[in-house]
Amino acid sequence: MKRVLITGMSGTGKTSVIRELLARGNQAHDLDTAEWSHWVPAAPGDDLTPGQGEDWVWQLDKVEALLSRPTPGPLFVSGCAENMPGVLHLFDAVVLLSAPLPTILARLAARTGSGYGHTEEERRKVAELIGTIEPLLRQSADFEIDTRQPVQATVDALFRFIELR
Repeated sequence: MKRVLITGMSGTGKTSVIRELLARGNQAHDLDTAEWSHWVPAAPGDDLTPGQGEDWVWQLDKVEALLSRPTPGPLFVSGCAENMPGVLHLFDAVVLLSAPLPTILARLAARTGSGYGHTEEERRKVAELIGTIEPLLRQSADFEIDTRQPVQATVDALFRFIELR
């Protein structure tokens, strides 16, 4: 069984990739939801968190349980959280989704409702995080996919990578 983490900054297409994987009949979970993540107090001085004085992190016990379950095929999960290094050892592969900053900012600005990144302040935070966090994600990634293509092509590239491993 392969366990694949699909990570990247806000606006890179993680949720869209998970939806496409599900539509194709794969086992896939978006960890950036209330089922798998929760709010915790932010570290003092950390002003780049999604909430005022709060950070959105994975519920590691639930994520560990998910990754420990036997599955008949690959298990895909997506997300990006400050505490994800605590479970990276449970993945067989880490795939980074990326796109140029103007593409990401345009995607975030187009979000409707309360989706993260639709406000100017949230987009400012994302832009700053791309400069500081994305390089760290790139270091832990086994493969990177530029998502300036249709989501179907992104998922096809993901499958080609998985087949090679």
